[in-house]
Amino acid sequence: MKEEDVVSKEFLEIIETHGINRRDFLRYCAATAAVLGLSELEFAAGIAHAMEAASKKPPVIWLEGQDCAGCTISFTQILHPRASSILLDKISLRYHETAMAAAGDLAEKAYHDTVKDGGYVLIVEGSVPSADDRFCMVGGRPFKAILEEAAKNAAAIIAVGACATYGGIPAATPSKGIGLNKALLGKAVINLPTCPVHPDHLAGTVLYFLTTGKVPELDKIGRPVMYFKETIHDNCRRRAHFDAGRFLIDWNDPAQKEWCLFKKGCKGPMTNSDCPIRRWNDGINFCIDCGAVCMGCAEPGFYAEMTPLYTAESEASKNIWAMREAGLFKKENS
Repeated sequence: MKEEDVVSKEFLEIIETHGINRRDFLRYCAATAAVLGLSELEFAAGIAHAMEAASKKPPVIWLEGQDCAGCTISFTQILHPRASSILLDKISLRYHETAMAAAGDLAEKAYHDTVKDGGYVLIVEGSVPSADDRFCMVGGRPFKAILEEAAKNAAAIIAVGACATYGGIPAATPSKGIGLNKALLGKAVINLPTCPVHPDHLAGTVLYFLTTGKVPELDKIGRPVMYFKETIHDNCRRRAHFDAGRFLIDWNDPAQKEWCLFKKGCKGPMTNSDCPIRRWNDGINFCIDCGAVCMGCAEPGFYAEMTPLYTAESEASKNIWAMREAGLFKKENS
């Protein structure tokens, strides 16, 4: 099949005005298609069609509950690579309390008009207080009420970050924060945990929805399988030290520098995410490779069940050790 049969000449000319040549664009399509489980031609054609029909794309509403805005900061990083920038430029972000230029009545009108029309993608950052609605008020209204209102006419609902998915840190506070899995019972929610959300996870999920018209395959707790199929432990470069019983105890001993961080509280063996492969900051690094432990932020038990984070005293760590002693972490080819 020829290139022009997949992507129109007019479309390629448009993206080239944004500094992206057709070779880079098609290479991006090929790489992303592999992750999404689609053929390169199918994916490239889907993206081109979605971009060229930008006016038909669902608008996006982004709500913030009990959060630190870390997921919003992470979200802005999907402007790199530049191909993702074009994709985002074509998404109609109607409402985002932190990023939108509008304010006051104008912003609220955009929100209410979008909700009334329906068919939008609803992205939610931050948890919902379950102890008392007054723990999180937005514009004089309980965040919980706004969330329920916005969820009614949404075409897809995406919870981003540990707080919005399963409660996160606010779950361990007096507000008793809960995730959308509990706040929107009966609603289909795509969960993109980690603290904060990985920009690729969000971009890829939205892109998959736009190009296929459906949500990606999800695991039993609502996470896209394409990102959360394997554990951190499966792909950790310190894995061999875990198997051999070499655990870092003394940070000041050079001989222990690369040893397994389990005794320092690493939750990698029980945390499902592709962090070691995808990495962060444009693929530069991730927690374990920069000397920190995996805190288990992709799992429903984060934060309360993972503490203390930097020792192996938590129930999560004790369970990991019991599983190791039972031989449950043996590699299939060992």
